[in-house]
Amino acid sequence: MAAVDSWSWFPALALGVSFLKCLFITAYHSTDFEVHRNWLAITHSLPVSRWYHENTSEWTLDYPPLFAWFELGLSHAARHFDPNMLLVENLNYASPSTVLFQRLSVIFTDLLFIYAARECCRCVQEQKGSRDVLNRPSFVLAVLLLWNFGLLIVDHIHFQYNGFLFGFLLLSVAKHLQHQHLQGALLFSLLLNLKHIYLYVAPAYGVYLLRSYCFTQDNKDGSVSWRSFSPLRLLALGGIVASTCALSFGPFIAMGQLPQVLSRLFPFKRGLCHAYWAPNIWALYNTLDKILATLGVRLKLLQEAELPRASMTGGLVQEFEHSVLPSVTPSITLVCTLLSILPAAASIWFRPRGARGFLRCLLLCALGSFVFGWHVHEKAILIAILPLSLLAVENREDAGIFLVLTTTGHYSLFPLLFTPAELPIKVCLMLLFTIYSFTALRTLYSGRGCLLRPLESVYLLGLVAVAFACEVAFPLSPWQQKLPFLPLLATSVYCSLGVCYSFLRLYASLLRPEEKPKQP
Repeated sequence: MAAVDSWSWFPALALGVSFLKCLFITAYHSTDFEVHRNWLAITHSLPVSRWYHENTSEWTLDYPPLFAWFELGLSHAARHFDPNMLLVENLNYASPSTVLFQRLSVIFTDLLFIYAARECCRCVQEQKGSRDVLNRPSFVLAVLLLWNFGLLIVDHIHFQYNGFLFGFLLLSVAKHLQHQHLQGALLFSLLLNLKHIYLYVAPAYGVYLLRSYCFTQDNKDGSVSWRSFSPLRLLALGGIVASTCALSFGPFIAMGQLPQVLSRLFPFKRGLCHAYWAPNIWALYNTLDKILATLGVRLKLLQEAELPRASMTGGLVQEFEHSVLPSVTPSITLVCTLLSILPAAASIWFRPRGARGFLRCLLLCALGSFVFGWHVHEKAILIAILPLSLLAVENREDAGIFLVLTTTGHYSLFPLLFTPAELPIKVCLMLLFTIYSFTALRTLYSGRGCLLRPLESVYLLGLVAVAFACEVAFPLSPWQQKLPFLPLLATSVYCSLGVCYSFLRLYASLLRPEEKPKQP
């Protein structure tokens, strides 16, 4: 465990990043700002029975009920800033007081994330010796978590509450690392009832808790001892899940509105891809379909008039039919996702490696769901990036994967901030975080070889060329009017290669024995 005699640096890191967040209060904010303002108004002004039926705004309530209760709590503080923000009919309302309140609410709820980051740092396996504080794994991890570039721009410029939610996830992981499994299960159950996207990693929790908590012993060969099964432990876990779901969904079940709530949570008609293509396998699939369709028309093998009209390149969120390749349905993505995470889940069942083996499985579930999932949001890459930080400061192989995935995943978020005023901000913040990540991890593993392979270095340098082309050259070119989707396409396709590669390399590391930190 990390030493506790030199933690005075942690409050300084937390305060520093909190002050930085305050500088973004007046910055650009996306439509997600109006989404959450509308949810404040819905939960404050309407009876509970109308929350999941209200559709005055196009931004209807589509998070689980526990998050709606969270918005209701925030609304009681919001009325002291500007009561008009709590009126449902005040669409796109963004008075200075409203902006101030919503920005401060994200910063304030980030306190949970800060606490979770501290707990994760306490779980880091430190190397003995007189290592400088700035080069200790716990310090490096604190910076990688608290100053994470993706989280800063998504929450404090673009606008969301991901830090609050990731606080639950990281705190849950920390509790499992500390062998406090019931607390970890409770935190994750609460998280699922706050935002259902974390179903991505639910298989890792389910298999790990069943194998390593409900079964208390192993046979000599490492296989599960079926006689060691504890029904009481299974009942305890079931009670946690049932009680949190009852707290969240209970009122809506009592009103007979569960089908309506579920229809909001799982809107499969939204289409395969989000507003712009998240960097996953379907971005590559869509691109291949476009290339084949273009070649077919030019070779006169296809009639352009007979092809379905493309919608994804325009950034619209709707159903889409591929032109040449078979169209992908939700069931196909579900099967692909399950197949992609099955080996990871099987690994922690047949070859359990403790809480860190669970963490590795969690990462593979997150990436498998991101790579093969239906209507994946580009911001979901953070579900893998943040937990991977824990492994990166303990294992050299994981540090290399972290550098590739983080650099690629963070750059894939650039299109979220498309206004010219934010260009210097996102470039500077990403450069600072990326440079620190490379230098800190390289110092941490000095004398133990390069963290990146030659082709990985070449690929990451290619991001510089992509960034220059998309952010500088393209806006000045005549193609901007004719092919406005081209930067998004290039970003998605290039970053897809890095994300898919990281997923495969992380799977390859699962087949190797876990590397233990060397003691001097």
